[in-house]
Amino acid sequence: MRGEPSCPKCGGRVRAPGLFADAWQCSAHGQVHPMQPVVPPSVEALGVVVHRAQVPVWMPWPLPVGWLFTGAAYAGDDRSGGRATAVTCSGPGPLGGMGELLLVAEELGVGLGARYAGIDGPDPGSGLGIDAVPDAKVLAAGRPTPLWHVKDAPADRAVFAGEARGLWLWAVIWPEQSGLLMYDELVLTDLRDAGGEVDLLPCGALTPRLLTRP
Repeated sequence: MRGEPSCPKCGGRVRAPGLFADAWQCSAHGQVHPMQPVVPPSVEALGVVVHRAQVPVWMPWPLPVGWLFTGAAYAGDDRSGGRATAVTCSGPGPLGGMGELLLVAEELGVGLGARYAGIDGPDPGSGLGIDAVPDAKVLAAGRPTPLWHVKDAPADRAVFAGEARGLWLWAVIWPEQSGLLMYDELVLTDLRDAGGEVDLLPCGALTPRLLTRP
């Protein structure tokens, strides 16, 4: 996966546009926005994602004490730009041990968030319960943003989803008990709006979460 584009929904191989198709194609999912190869986390690699993104690049900012940036990726090509972004960070969990947080912003139907959430996609679906009271709130680009618990996700993670800036916002947290992070009104910044302070971003090792298939 690290060497060539892949399907954002399943991680499988994709065919580049050619004589018979003007878009990237997955044999299982048809036309897709290709997920670009994941590279080790660095300020430079994050800058590439931010520069290509047509959707927000969400990150808790400033990072909680002891937390590190552990990877970023995007789905899209040179023509379309990034139509989905994923950012990961990790650090001390609220109940001890290490926690990992993966944030996805995406257009309708891309399917990257559902893939990392471990659910049938491409979008949160009827299980989101948006008619009910929100389960959590974050402050996304200065706006209070409600999120709902995605209840059909695997038991090893907590998944929340909602809408920010007119696009899907997913938060996937490992292990499941670290989902308590989402009840502290986490402050998210769209890194497209961030200043030079991001140059001081503390980076850790690349998380394998970005490389896994469903």
